[in-house]
Amino acid sequence: MTLHETACPEALPSFPMPRDGRCPFDPPPRGRDLQQEVPMTRVRLADGSTPWLVTRYAEGRALLLDPRLSADASRPGYPHAAAAAGEDPSAASDGSVGGGAGLSFILMDDPEHARLRRMVQAPFTVRRIEAMRPDVQEIADELIDAMLAKDGVVDLVEEFALPLPSLVICRLLGVPYAQHEFFQESSKAIVHRGATPEGRRAAFTDLAQYMGSLLAQKLEDPQEDLFSDLGARVLDGELTAAEAVQMGILLLVAGHETTANMIALGTTALLEHPADAARLRDEPEPALVASAVEELLRYLTITHDGRKRVATEAIEIGGVRIRAGEGVIVATDLGNRDPAVFADPATLDLERNPRNHVGFGFGIHQCLGQNLARMELQVVYPTLLRRVPGLRLAGELADLPFKHDAGIYGVHSLPVTW
Repeated sequence: MTLHETACPEALPSFPMPRDGRCPFDPPPRGRDLQQEVPMTRVRLADGSTPWLVTRYAEGRALLLDPRLSADASRPGYPHAAAAAGEDPSAASDGSVGGGAGLSFILMDDPEHARLRRMVQAPFTVRRIEAMRPDVQEIADELIDAMLAKDGVVDLVEEFALPLPSLVICRLLGVPYAQHEFFQESSKAIVHRGATPEGRRAAFTDLAQYMGSLLAQKLEDPQEDLFSDLGARVLDGELTAAEAVQMGILLLVAGHETTANMIALGTTALLEHPADAARLRDEPEPALVASAVEELLRYLTITHDGRKRVATEAIEIGGVRIRAGEGVIVATDLGNRDPAVFADPATLDLERNPRNHVGFGFGIHQCLGQNLARMELQVVYPTLLRRVPGLRLAGELADLPFKHDAGIYGVHSLPVTW
């Protein structure tokens, strides 16, 4: 029995693994070392469980396609991130959004997953998302106008990165933006890596109560928005009110939390690569912008706690045997830095156009909102760099408060000036 298969938890690498503060855009050094050694290894979680960590791209993609792996966080053996999360599946943390069983289809298996997901797919098609591009451009310009009206140092997270996707998802769902502080704080409580089950449950309950009240309003007075569409399905008997509320919470949390972090972290990376920033500012051709967004998604991979699953049957892969009931964590941040797939993976190359990256996951649970996120980022980066050509960090990179404490990586604040 090798170290990577040992049943002795104390001898295994702990997970999540710490990053190197000197290289904040890179996956943890221990993870990169393991990737060179083996495609899969056991790791130790805070609750003492020892799931498999998948370190390489090929094995990770294969497993995310494998129907013998379940995304159901209530199953025994599911690799909950928090030490106490296993006591309450609704409090489970997942790197994709940070939710649990209460967050609708994201932690369900087919056929129920497919049934619910189909009900909200239409607004996220490429055609529908492209029709939103002028509105997103207008929001970006208005936020930048307000930011430029201020003097001195501003926090790009609060002034731009967080409000833009929040405004967009609120419009899409039909949620009043006046409530943005409430749902943003609730989202933070759900995705925080160190949150207690009680804290996550309380935040989810607060959101559920608010969304339940909003659903009642949509049933009485439907509008042209996604939450009204879900309300219509409730009236038709296709959904229960509880299911509609859970789906609304999932879309609200996922729709702003991930994109906000990607805007801030991607901007930080570009400011640390001034030649690349200058190209996006001065040569914003659609092909280059699209390639740059894909490369930033690959390079940064903000869902840095991996995609979590549990085996329902035995699986032979990567030279190991995953037994039924054993947890699996697909480290997509490591997969996106796999040198067998991406040449010189630690280098940011805006012309790489790595559309095969796994930043949005893979398989049936691949991110529903990926088209929306791509479009928002394609608008945001060149617009911000063009409108604020002197944009720069107001301090040192090493002093930024990176989100080592969250399931979705980013920065808590981004002080900038120009």
